Amino acid sequence: MSQLPVSPVKDKNYDLITVLQRCLHAAWRLETYMEDARREGDSHLADWFDELQDKNREAGEVGKRLLAERLTREGG
Repeated sequence: MSQLPVSPVKDKNYDLITVLQRCLHAAWRLETYMEDARREGDSHLADWFDELQDKNREAGEVGKRLLAERLTREGG
């Protein structure tokens, strides 16, 4: 397995924004995956995608709060 390249940006807020974006993007994509599984009659897989979507949404909400707090506190 190849390693990810080292980020040229060493900044905790950048990292937070990146993770936040990926969580919200995953939640959005999982909607399509759930629909695909349901259309093909695989409710077990659709339910698993639904659980993953919920976790990504929750992580996204926490990330948004953390980002707002930091931007307010750090004057960003």
